[in-house]
Amino acid sequence: MMENRDLTIDDYLAMLRRRMKVILIPALLAPLAGFLVSYAFPPKYTSQSEVLVAPPKIPDAVVQQVFTEDLTQHITTIAQQVLSPSRLRPMVEKLGLAKGGQNLDDVVNAIPLNTTIQPVPDLSEFGGGVKKKPGQNSSPVPGFYVNYTSSTAEEARNICAGLTSLLIEEDLKTRQDQTQGTTDFLTQQVANAKQNLDDLDKKLAAFKNQHMGQLPGDEDNNLKILMGLNSQLDANTQNLNRATQDKSYTESLLAQQLAAWKSSQSSSNPQTLQTQLSQLQAQLIDLEARYTADHPDVIKIQADISQVKKKLAEANDPAAKADDGASDKGSGSEPAEIRQLRLQIHQYQDLAAQGTRDQKRLQQEIAVYQGRVASSPGIEEEYKELARDYDNAQKVYQDDLAKQSTSKMAMQAAQQQQGEQMALLNPANLPDSPSFPIRLLFAGGGLGAGLVLGLGFALWLELRDKSIRTQADAEAALELPMLVAVPWLVEIALANGNGKGHFWNRNKEPEERKEIAKF
Repeated sequence: MMENRDLTIDDYLAMLRRRMKVILIPALLAPLAGFLVSYAFPPKYTSQSEVLVAPPKIPDAVVQQVFTEDLTQHITTIAQQVLSPSRLRPMVEKLGLAKGGQNLDDVVNAIPLNTTIQPVPDLSEFGGGVKKKPGQNSSPVPGFYVNYTSSTAEEARNICAGLTSLLIEEDLKTRQDQTQGTTDFLTQQVANAKQNLDDLDKKLAAFKNQHMGQLPGDEDNNLKILMGLNSQLDANTQNLNRATQDKSYTESLLAQQLAAWKSSQSSSNPQTLQTQLSQLQAQLIDLEARYTADHPDVIKIQADISQVKKKLAEANDPAAKADDGASDKGSGSEPAEIRQLRLQIHQYQDLAAQGTRDQKRLQQEIAVYQGRVASSPGIEEEYKELARDYDNAQKVYQDDLAKQSTSKMAMQAAQQQQGEQMALLNPANLPDSPSFPIRLLFAGGGLGAGLVLGLGFALWLELRDKSIRTQADAEAALELPMLVAVPWLVEIALANGNGKGHFWNRNKEPEERKEIAKF
């Protein structure tokens, strides 16, 4: 009738008291059954070894480590390589595990199934162990356990030791191969960078030779040289103009002197000499107006005037006429003055020709430097681009060279086992008890199952029990209020010396029982 009302703690305790035997019998028998069942399973022994990931013996500030793979991933990778059939078959043959008619492939395939690798927790995360300094290189795990389960303890220890040795060897080989591969790659990169740097160096040298004087920094020199050439050209032009003018003037004087000399040769009469004298005096006046008295032309005209005057005096002197025949013999060659004028004209011609050549040369040089100045911006841009490429190639070469040096040092450290590596901390142990089955766990499981079974069976009995035991059950069954209740009385005969007995309430606890009647 309990389903028709709310149950209290007293109701549950009453149920436990009534069904105690039903609960305790399965709870006591089930652990024994579980303990006995554990003997039905063949024993398995687990051997364990501990591998420590030792930090590098050389600080990173001295030799930077090349091997940067995540340790957890690295352990997984080398475990897959070690547990491959090709690596396990030599170990199985060496240990002689394929015995009793077992197939070698079956034994090899069974080893990965019975092997587990567990990382060792980092105690520094829980406040224990040695705490690492900030910035110190740390691994995700400080080490790992290698566990192997077999049917015999000796076989478990041998295989666990063999697997641990293979893992350490594979780790060392992997690290050396990676550092060697990195070194070979960087060596090739250095060679390529050096070849590229040499090619750019040749291009830069050829560009400098091709554009000599047009490179950055030469523009100011070119402008200065151009200004100097322009000044030289101006001076040369002035000298050329002066030589041309002097040549023209000397040619006019030569023409006059030739005319005078020819006239003197054709006639030596006083009238002609007088006319010649007048012309020379007129020329002297003109020259004195232009030059000083020390000028060669003035001096020459004065000498000519003196000579004409002398000739005029001789023409007027009868005694001198007798000597005309002798003087006419030497008149066949030009006078020294005329020859001097011709020499001066020839010199002026040479000066004019040299000035013309210098003018052309200066004009050509000016054109060259003008072209250099005009093309300097474009050439400067090309040069800067080549220089920038050369600087970048040189930087790449230096970086690759430094990386190669670091990689070689790391490779030597790995070959000498001075870098980060795996070290055996605890070798594989010989298990003294099986790891499966654990009989106490079987007994504990049986205890739990017995309790669940007893409680379930007691609950089932209570649900099927329709008995009315308390006033609350009666009220719930009758759905009427209770007027009076008579407790269940049990007679207990007690020899107390006066022949009287006592009645006790059976439903109460011993310490709570009350005497309700005496007789």
